[in-house]
Amino acid sequence: MNNQTELWWYVARSGGIVALILTGMSVIWGLALSTKVMNGTPSPKWLLSLHKWLGALSVTFTGIHIGALALDSYVQFGLADIVIPYASEWKPGPVAWGIVTTYLLIAVQASSMLMRRIPRRWWKAIHMSSWALFWTGIVHGITAGTDATNPLYVAVTGAMTLLVVWLTVSRTLISKRRRRASTSTPVPSPEPARTHDSALA
Repeated sequence: MNNQTELWWYVARSGGIVALILTGMSVIWGLALSTKVMNGTPSPKWLLSLHKWLGALSVTFTGIHIGALALDSYVQFGLADIVIPYASEWKPGPVAWGIVTTYLLIAVQASSMLMRRIPRRWWKAIHMSSWALFWTGIVHGITAGTDATNPLYVAVTGAMTLLVVWLTVSRTLISKRRRRASTSTPVPSPEPARTHDSALA
């Protein structure tokens, strides 16, 4: 492996790791925003801005990851290898997980940009796939990444995974409590009209 090949390989690896971390943080902030576990500190507006910013950065570094793979001459990824699952001869399964993750990321970010132009139920359904996108990214990193056994990588991705699981469980429990509260709250009966006799009683 010559110096130029090593450069693009290192750029691809680092770009992929940063993209995964940014995606994980975006999902974490999104869950924190929806569950309100921080009790209003920081403000929901600040959390939403950070969530969007992390999502945009994750797209940028995913592009760097894919671009560096295309320029790397060691594995020699072609266009089909990058965009079609199982087309790659190098680790076809792990690479397919990365391709699926990329498509989910593009769909989530595109839906966010078009949020005001598409039905809210469409946006919500697409945006909920960000949870799946986190897990497909984790699987891709574990199976395809050459840094999967690095202690720092394991610590960071492990911490993100625990946070996502905790926030997901919290959101599920909160949603159940809200549904129970809405179904158990009695609907107040209308107050009878006051007549002359009742007013004097």
